[in-house]
Amino acid sequence: MEPEPRNVVDLGAARAAREPRLLRQVYGEVLRNERRDQDRSLDDVARAVGMSKQYLSEIERGRKDPSSEILGSVCNALGMPVEQLLEQGIRRMSAHRAIGTTQQTTVELRAA
Repeated sequence: MEPEPRNVVDLGAARAAREPRLLRQVYGEVLRNERRDQDRSLDDVARAVGMSKQYLSEIERGRKDPSSEILGSVCNALGMPVEQLLEQGIRRMSAHRAIGTTQQTTVELRAA
């Protein structure tokens, strides 16, 4: 007699999806993706802005909370309107929230 298959749920991933993301993390991802899409280096963009590449890296990784002036300068160096950064940030946060809600519902249904 074969054992019945068990549903395995990654509760860590479900919890992570429910946790709110920080705005600085979302904006950092958007900026990093734009820089990479342009095939530009951290050093190139950092020089255009007038900051160290270490600081730009920390912004992209969501470890620093840059001022609106810094965000504007990075956007300008990338040729990206600030409105695009805001719009993409909203989309990502909404998608993250929707995924978290879906995963939470799935975990609750499987636990029942």
